[in-house]
Amino acid sequence: MKRVLFAVLLIVLPVLYTVFAEGPAVEPNWASIDRRPTPDWFQDSKFGIFIHWGVYSVPSFAPTDSVSVYARYAEWYWNRLVNPQQEGHDAFKAFHDRVFGPQFKYPDFAGQFKAEMFNPEAWADVFKRSGARYIVLTSKHHDGFCLWPSAQSWNWNAMDVGPHRDLAGDLTKAVRSRGIHMGFYYSLYEWYNPLYHADVDQYVAEHMVPQMKDLVLRYEPDLFWTDGEWDHPSERWRATEFLAWLFNESPVRDRVAVNDRWGKETRGVHGGYFTTEYGLVHDKAAADETSPHPWEECRGIGNSFGYNRAETLKDYSSPTQLIHLLIDVVSRGGNLLLDIGPTPDGRIPVIMEERLLQMGEWLELNGEAIYGTRPWKASSDSGGVRYTAKGDTVYAICLLRPGSRLVLNAPKPTKQTSVVLRSTGIALKWKSVDGKMQIEIPAAALLELPPSAATVIQLVHVQ
Repeated sequence: MKRVLFAVLLIVLPVLYTVFAEGPAVEPNWASIDRRPTPDWFQDSKFGIFIHWGVYSVPSFAPTDSVSVYARYAEWYWNRLVNPQQEGHDAFKAFHDRVFGPQFKYPDFAGQFKAEMFNPEAWADVFKRSGARYIVLTSKHHDGFCLWPSAQSWNWNAMDVGPHRDLAGDLTKAVRSRGIHMGFYYSLYEWYNPLYHADVDQYVAEHMVPQMKDLVLRYEPDLFWTDGEWDHPSERWRATEFLAWLFNESPVRDRVAVNDRWGKETRGVHGGYFTTEYGLVHDKAAADETSPHPWEECRGIGNSFGYNRAETLKDYSSPTQLIHLLIDVVSRGGNLLLDIGPTPDGRIPVIMEERLLQMGEWLELNGEAIYGTRPWKASSDSGGVRYTAKGDTVYAICLLRPGSRLVLNAPKPTKQTSVVLRSTGIALKWKSVDGKMQIEIPAAALLELPPSAATVIQLVHVQ
């Protein structure tokens, strides 16, 4: 009898241990899915690079003077071209007819998307030097063209036509070899897929879900970034069913991060981290700095995600503007996903490469105030100061070059408080005046300050 009992325990105990050690499985409903925390690696990373690259990179055009932000997106070329109801249609059509001719159809661009200059190792080197901690590649945008050999998109993927290459796979290997997290953007809907328009449910079951699972099983991404969700509620997209599989059964179940674009009702409400886009606050997706929920701002260096040949220097953000954007987003608890739009032959435009490297130079010197931080009790102060925090250290990041005296309203010093100018390591004297913290920066220290978009002052043991 004892032997039987012992044998039963050998079988039951490991099962019980697994259940209680790992917790209950994620169930296919939003209440359960929303309880799964966004992985710490994502919240610690702070800075990622978005990549919009595909067939739309061939015409690479959008009007730069449109009122709507969305009408400046070159990756929407096909939809804007054939849809008279869309803002900017006349500009897209006039450009297309003049350059390619009215008989030239969008699918014909696929043969010109050759990526002959694509060097994933060179791209990964730029990403590493930029200080980015994760990459999100558009595996498939709304035109349905896949950057990997998808069985569900025969002759409409980068292996069958154009580059004749697994672009997603090659970039994944190069990025991972640099210790950078790799993820994929995936559009749930496709503008002109006949199956999508004939039978949405069949499209989801036989096309969309198999594609998403193929991406996960084939490349094991650290991040899955969905979009194109607005046509239908999440139930129609079978979103909770897929997410339960992703979090319970997939090979990335313990580390994968996901966003909130899983149905017309989910942005800023359900899923993983919330997403904003060019600071737009629609669909409740705006980050609330009083909320601890993870969020991410995504935007291009210019006004488009996909490469737009119509953009000029004035359309691109300066390095200082981008660094200040990163600081502001991180101070409010978010991540910045900054987009680049490569050319159809596979080059990162020089101005985009330069901006990434300029951000990397600042992060190499000041990254301690960005990576791994969390919002402090105050996100900002007068005089262009933003705050981040890590443990018992608070970072006062000055967007304006400080003078000989810096006055901070938010921090309350204690007897143990110490202040250091991070870029030089110089300890600074401080005193409390009228309830404010007054920091003295000697002239010698100011002279040693390198030219910088922002200056970091480290405060230890403040309240």
